[in-house]
Amino acid sequence: MIYTNNIIRMFTHMEEQLDQLKQAETVKGMWKRNVILILATMIIYAGMAYLGLGTNLISEHLTETSTSELEVQKLWFLLGRSLYGCLFAILVLFTPSLFYFLLTDTIYRKLVVMQQVVLIVILLERVIWIIQSLLCGLDWYVSLMSFGIIASYIFEKNWLIYFFGAISIFQLWTIWFQTKYLIRTTNIKKYVVWMLVLTLHLVGWALAAAVASIDTILIGGWFN
Repeated sequence: MIYTNNIIRMFTHMEEQLDQLKQAETVKGMWKRNVILILATMIIYAGMAYLGLGTNLISEHLTETSTSELEVQKLWFLLGRSLYGCLFAILVLFTPSLFYFLLTDTIYRKLVVMQQVVLIVILLERVIWIIQSLLCGLDWYVSLMSFGIIASYIFEKNWLIYFFGAISIFQLWTIWFQTKYLIRTTNIKKYVVWMLVLTLHLVGWALAAAVASIDTILIGGWFN
């Protein structure tokens, strides 16, 4: 049986799609969707840079930099964020898929289809944060949809605030979706699936917090 990759139907007819995927031997149209999602991620991250989100380190030196130099720095920042978006999308699509492929009995392409849905949810979360940032000036780790705000009142260490800031209602939905997907499409026991999914997300949140902790240093070193 051939499964035709249809991400939208995964949201609207999930049960039907999961049944078809479980029986499918091949997945058609996967790479086209991957390219579209990677380009969409690059556009969103480039849009963030264009709107000035995260460019505060450049703006700090506004009085010390000529107009032409500032525009060049902004261009490099936009290109850098676009490249970051590309790498981010590739990591989301293929790294967890490889992790689950090595530890389950599922075809790799089917796992990439799962991650396509995950990436769409992540991008939706990012767009909502952009709106929050523009309207309320909130950083990503204190989004109204994350635990970062609560963590900022409890902890003083930035890493812990970033860690809990990476946990949002969208991330919790992703955990539920991946668990449901793997339980329906593999023969692995439920508790093992839960352990695999939670472990991967804990590592992901820890890495996100670590990257956020050094991001300021990296950008500062690039432009200073």
